[in-house]
Amino acid sequence: MSITRINHFEAAEGKGADLLAFLRGVVAVVRTQHGCQGCHLLRDAQEPQRIAIVEVWDSIAHHQAAAKAIPRAQLVQVMPLLAAPPKGNYYEDDSDGPT
Repeated sequence: MSITRINHFEAAEGKGADLLAFLRGVVAVVRTQHGCQGCHLLRDAQEPQRIAIVEVWDSIAHHQAAAKAIPRAQLVQVMPLLAAPPKGNYYEDDSDGPT
């Protein structure tokens, strides 16, 4: 069974375009990682400073291994672009009920 990771970001005032550009680069890397089934960058239609990344993985372990592919120096660069720390959670597809 695959796992979905949903990450939420909120851009600092006036930094929405910069954050979106940064996250496009992250998504490009994520899509190349082993175990990634898909990755989408979404911008809130009503509040464009709110951005989400939805990732589908073979497993949580695959996501955690891939997270190490983003250089720490790059992650430090994103901090001034954020209004708050990013949040993320793992989700299992429960559309068909218990397995």
